[in-house]
Amino acid sequence: MKPAVVVVGSFNQDLTWRCAEFPAPGETIVGEFKTGPGGKGSNQAVAAARAGAPTAFVGAFGDDSFGRDAQAFLRAEGITVHAARKKLPTGNAAILVNHRGQNQIVVALGANAALAPRDVPSTLLRSARVVVCQHETNLPLNAAVLRTARRAGVTTVLNPAPMRADFDARILAHTDVLIPNESEFVALIARPGFDEAALHALAPAALHSLCRSLGAPTVIVTLGARGCFVSEPSRHTFIPSYTGLKVIDTTGAGDAFVGGFAAGLVKFSGDQVAAAHFANAVAALSVTKFGTAPSMPARRTIDQFIRKHSHVARRPSA
Repeated sequence: MKPAVVVVGSFNQDLTWRCAEFPAPGETIVGEFKTGPGGKGSNQAVAAARAGAPTAFVGAFGDDSFGRDAQAFLRAEGITVHAARKKLPTGNAAILVNHRGQNQIVVALGANAALAPRDVPSTLLRSARVVVCQHETNLPLNAAVLRTARRAGVTTVLNPAPMRADFDARILAHTDVLIPNESEFVALIARPGFDEAALHALAPAALHSLCRSLGAPTVIVTLGARGCFVSEPSRHTFIPSYTGLKVIDTTGAGDAFVGGFAAGLVKFSGDQVAAAHFANAVAALSVTKFGTAPSMPARRTIDQFIRKHSHVARRPSA
């Protein structure tokens, strides 16, 4: 089946330690270790595929065991893989997770940073329904990918994570849907005194106005445990989070939302608010399991969860 969602981005081998509390500088503590597939691009592709969308992933890998295992894992998930081999190590991430499910992460991009426009089949981009990029590769690549896809009438999604000092706002001219989290949104607005506390204090109309100032047609701000805010050209909608869930690990929640949103766009024929509701459920389920890619929920689980929590209603749009 032709991929409906194409994710161009990163793969990182996740090296994860669970601990009671994060170590202080100079302190050594005892924890539990696990390793598995991760990286924002790969995670988002897995989330989209498990959520029911035919998905392709384009990424760069080193000639090492991490890279070989990564490609085997993605193909086992039913994802079409376009792999570029680089003379660099496969990307990897060191992740600490405390008993509250909070995380601290250090990423080594490795081969991800060398992914180039020539590594991305233009026919794959033009035939997709949704193309997704993040910030764990290189930004000129993202601009080229989104430009090619948008010129072909494909819906383009940019997740500006992690936010980078070399971010060029001109990429938003090629972006249909921008999905930042709270800290990334604050960095994008770049106003003195505007921080996450100020963001949380905003009335919906004021937040909508700030979203409109960024220039992307649709801006979706993910708000962690609060839910998400969808700002479209003529309306805005706050979608509350799901409550009463046991949080195990929040590491992959943002990627779960982005991949779930891409799958939701396919499922709901481009309805962005419906897709955001769907993505909220995908993200909520992801934090109830340990790990990143392994925590992404399957379509059947998502549908059952949404039916069970159908009382979680959207707030009125304006």
